Amino acid sequence: MGDHSVMRTVRRSVVVLSLLGAAAAYAQQTPTPAPTPENTSPAAEAQRQVAQPLNNAPVWREVRSHGPQTTTVRGPETNVLIQPQGQTWRSLRNSDISVFGGWALVALFLAIATFYWVKGTIELERPPTGRKILRFNFVDRMIHWATAITFSILAVSGLIMLFGKSVVLPLVGHTLFSWLAELSKVLHNFVGPLFFVCLILLLANFVRDNFPERGDWNWIRHFGGLLSKHETPSGKFNAGEKLWFWGGACMLGLIVSAAGFVLDFPNFGQTRQTMQTAHIVHSIGAVLFMLGGMAHIYLGTLGMAGAYNSMKTGYVDEEWAREHHEYWYNEVNGRKPPPGELPRDRGARPRPA
Repeated sequence: MGDHSVMRTVRRSVVVLSLLGAAAAYAQQTPTPAPTPENTSPAAEAQRQVAQPLNNAPVWREVRSHGPQTTTVRGPETNVLIQPQGQTWRSLRNSDISVFGGWALVALFLAIATFYWVKGTIELERPPTGRKILRFNFVDRMIHWATAITFSILAVSGLIMLFGKSVVLPLVGHTLFSWLAELSKVLHNFVGPLFFVCLILLLANFVRDNFPERGDWNWIRHFGGLLSKHETPSGKFNAGEKLWFWGGACMLGLIVSAAGFVLDFPNFGQTRQTMQTAHIVHSIGAVLFMLGGMAHIYLGTLGMAGAYNSMKTGYVDEEWAREHHEYWYNEVNGRKPPPGELPRDRGARPRPA
């Protein structure tokens, strides 16, 4: 009997709690009554303050209406006290961009690590000859490294600002994270314009060797020979490098920079909605830029033997040039190229070992 009484009591409690939960859900779904002269009058407000103290619904309804209010501050949107579109921006920033962008970066990092574990560093098929060819002169290298360093600073500081509260804060605590976040913000704001200057110099300096040519489609069709034993012949820059130049440095770099200027200099009459749109464009473009940058950095360091030295010293071995950029190698050595397939190179020349 005692057990039956307990079970009946539990059932009744569950039923009561279910009814209370349903009532609460119904109350939350019930729309706020539309403003009328009856419920917005001073008498109605006085009665509301007696029944529900501090519940000044008409005032907050008017504040959130996006209509003009009274303020002593002068400027764009200063008379809009609460902007409802800010909730949409916050949701996109903290959910879609952070979640999908973060996992995209992690997935590509794991894919590159797996590829390196399986494939390893791409070595030369034949031993180096010891004879060197100038691939990048001093100006080429300085512009490239200035762009690479500013990009790295912006990438690290941007990642801290975008994912810091979710990833870094639980690891280092509030005090250290506050310093990191403040340092990241300052670096991002000041290095951003410098990166744009480096980007313009990069585009102007390397554009002549990055125009499409007939041999590029063959490189794309065979994926550059990355999954085979022999690399597809190419000019000074292969089709993959050209895609990174035009799609990454040119398109994404300029889009991210333009949106960054809108955020960096808010004193030119931008509204909050303009700033929020610029932030969404900046964040999505930056994540895509970093994805491409990860692949570019891998191929230029661990992925391919000799690639890093070409940007460090400016010179590559003749065998490296022949295997990875055969058309360019033939041009440097004065061999007649197939019509229309070779880029014009003004700086390359053989150098004795």
